[in-house]
Amino acid sequence: MSGLACCSNPPILDPFCGVGHVEKLGGLDVYLTGSLLSTIAILFVSDIYGYQAPIIRNLADRVAAAGYYVVVPDYFNGDPFDPENLDRPLPIWMKEHRPEKGFKASQPIIEALKSKGVSTIGAAGFCWGAKTVCELGKSNLSQVVALAHPSSITVEDIDGVNVPIAILGAGLDTITPPEVIKQFEQVLAAKPEVDSFVKIFPNVSHGWTLRYNTTDPEAVKPAEEAHQILLDWFNKHLKREIC
Repeated sequence: MSGLACCSNPPILDPFCGVGHVEKLGGLDVYLTGSLLSTIAILFVSDIYGYQAPIIRNLADRVAAAGYYVVVPDYFNGDPFDPENLDRPLPIWMKEHRPEKGFKASQPIIEALKSKGVSTIGAAGFCWGAKTVCELGKSNLSQVVALAHPSSITVEDIDGVNVPIAILGAGLDTITPPEVIKQFEQVLAAKPEVDSFVKIFPNVSHGWTLRYNTTDPEAVKPAEEAHQILLDWFNKHLKREIC
């Protein structure tokens, strides 16, 4: 099983970041962005730093601009991991925020979206969020899924997903290293009926899609490539239903 460890360069949190807005949905605060007329929603399940991080909100805005309604829930109820809180290191924080809890918390959000006219759900999970997204794919609550630098998932999790799945790994990842990503790829290769895409980005570390120096071109380039792959993946499997 892949573990979960503290990632470097935590984001500067800005609750006012993004062009969307925050409201309650399915019992949680959520960042919402995109057209209310879209019948397709994409659920973003964040890493341990939560839904206020500027990069995940900006990415949500970018995906929404392609015609989707994007939802970024606060799975941590206002309690994202704070690496500066030395009295509450990651193992203690994780006991209260197990990745398995995300799946249960997602269900009322999906129900609320469907009550608003959403007919199709996609989901993207980053690090902590990968477990939730795998479970959504296994249960068919999401019709297409994508994982970026996943953690806390197993070969069995990947084998259980029967919807299109994309996995983006990091060549320097010590949490879910390339050899584990390759095991996931082998499992998916044995299931040709499930469309899949797997890419390992060289010379980047765990968390590179959400936590990077936005003024460093060498960091921005692989992050933006990953962002485009995620958008292309959703377009490939969902664009036919966009209003």
